[in-house]
Amino acid sequence: MSDQPESGRTAARRGSGARVVLWVVLALVLLLIFAVAWVGIRGVLAKGHLERAVGDVDTLRTQLTSGDTAAVQKTAKHLQDEAGAARSLTGDPIWGASQYVPFFGTNLRAVRQVSVVVDDVARNAVTPVSSVVGKFSTDSFAPKNGKIDLQPIEDAQPAVAKATSTLQRAERDAEAIDTSDTLSPVTTAVGQLRNALQSASTQATAANRIVQLAPAMLGHDGDRNYLLLFQNNAELRAGGGIPGAVARLQVEDGHISLTNQAAGSSFGPYDQPVLPLAADTASLYGSITGEYMQDVTLTPRFDVSAQLARAMWKQKFGEQVDGVLAIDPVTLSYILRATGPVQLPTGDTLTSDNAVKLLLSDVYSKYPDPSVQDAFFASAASAVFEKVSSGTFDTKQFIGALTQGADEDRLRLWSADDSEQQLIDGTPVSGALPSVSKATRQFGVYLNDGTGAKMDFYLDKTVSVGASVCRKDGRPTSVVQVTIKNTAPADAATSLPEYVTGGGNFGTEPGTIKTLIAVYAPTNALYLGSTQGGKQVGVQTASDGGHPVAQLQTMLAPGQSTTFRVAFLGEAKYAKAGVQAMSTPGVRQSKVLPLTFDCADPTKG
Repeated sequence: MSDQPESGRTAARRGSGARVVLWVVLALVLLLIFAVAWVGIRGVLAKGHLERAVGDVDTLRTQLTSGDTAAVQKTAKHLQDEAGAARSLTGDPIWGASQYVPFFGTNLRAVRQVSVVVDDVARNAVTPVSSVVGKFSTDSFAPKNGKIDLQPIEDAQPAVAKATSTLQRAERDAEAIDTSDTLSPVTTAVGQLRNALQSASTQATAANRIVQLAPAMLGHDGDRNYLLLFQNNAELRAGGGIPGAVARLQVEDGHISLTNQAAGSSFGPYDQPVLPLAADTASLYGSITGEYMQDVTLTPRFDVSAQLARAMWKQKFGEQVDGVLAIDPVTLSYILRATGPVQLPTGDTLTSDNAVKLLLSDVYSKYPDPSVQDAFFASAASAVFEKVSSGTFDTKQFIGALTQGADEDRLRLWSADDSEQQLIDGTPVSGALPSVSKATRQFGVYLNDGTGAKMDFYLDKTVSVGASVCRKDGRPTSVVQVTIKNTAPADAATSLPEYVTGGGNFGTEPGTIKTLIAVYAPTNALYLGSTQGGKQVGVQTASDGGHPVAQLQTMLAPGQSTTFRVAFLGEAKYAKAGVQAMSTPGVRQSKVLPLTFDCADPTKG
């Protein structure tokens, strides 16, 4: 039996227990320090890998632009390695457990999610596309010996489709990252990732539609025929301009030829619309929309215009085309940057600098005979087309020209094939009415000439749009403002050719510009009111496909201008969406400006 008192033994046991507790606490502290150090070191390393991956993305953009396909594949491999390393460094059990530590865990979880998203994009978007980029580039769209080689485009379809779906998934995953309690650098990084993915996803979706559409629409699976509408912005139509010249494009396995041209004025008038018109179209634009080729674009709905033009072509020539394409002289001037000057049979030289003025203004004084003017337009379109068909142009500038034309609503495309049209829908070339989403509320400003002449060469237009929540129910008020001005010379009535002024033949004094302005709102919006020059004005109110419309008629003498304001009430669920406006493209391009207004009287300027 121990001679140590019971109290001493108890104290010893307590001391021993305390030491055990201390050792446990010390071990936990050391483990925590190790975990923090481990996570911290790996976090720093992961940060470095992610930063280098971002640098690789910038490098890839430059290399893709310059066409350095060998370098693209090397950079894509490096990007995949960097992204994979970042994902690996943030994927161990210690990092995983640390994600649930209060405060810091939210940041670690966000960094982990960023790493996973970047790695997924590198593996399943960048790598597949880089593997085909050597065969498929901007030069793939350049004709060689009069023919576009469609096989590389078709071969690229699976890779581009995979990249598109990956980027769409990555965009959703990035949006799901919780940044409500993250540190500023982490929040900023997630925001930058979201913006980059949104841009990349949009571009990939467009590229995917192109590679899916191009082979079939360019005759890879059989001959195709398309109707080309050459629109004249000097006499405005809601869809762009009056179709002054019309031609058939024949496509056979990448070989494109321009055949059978005709003046727009040679179609109609027909006794009745060539196709039944919707009540909305007839109410706003009249039955003439379906009775004259030159009026099919009175409506901004290009699917309607295209089908009417297709029916008129069939009535005149007995040919059923597979689709319709519209282009204007401004886009032609952009294309001439890529092709260089072209010589016309008249002896005129068409360049990117003089095309708009020559085709939309000078031609009327130089060639007073309307039939000669029609021939001049047709020869200009044919000359540029032949230059493009030869393949002797700068491919990047050519694609840039088409992109700019599409972005400015100057290019339109419709296919009679429903599956192809579904791919066209939602793109800038579809010519659809304004749409609404949680991100954007679109408005439309469409102009139609009422002068019956070519005075719109002198019409300047400025569009502004703004929105504010002015009501307790959260429904947003939006205001669209349109200012137009007649910039023709003061003596336009006598100094300009009668063909340009109209000579008063349609009830408008020579030199004066008569314009119909139709402002469209998204579906389910409510019309609130309108003013002209700050004063209440009566307008035609209507609906087009569920879109509220307010239409005003104006008359402007040389030097005069007017401002038209329209207010609409939107849905509360879209109150945070940004506002945009699309408008009829004129001779001169103008940006849509932001607008502020007083909620007490939104239509008062």
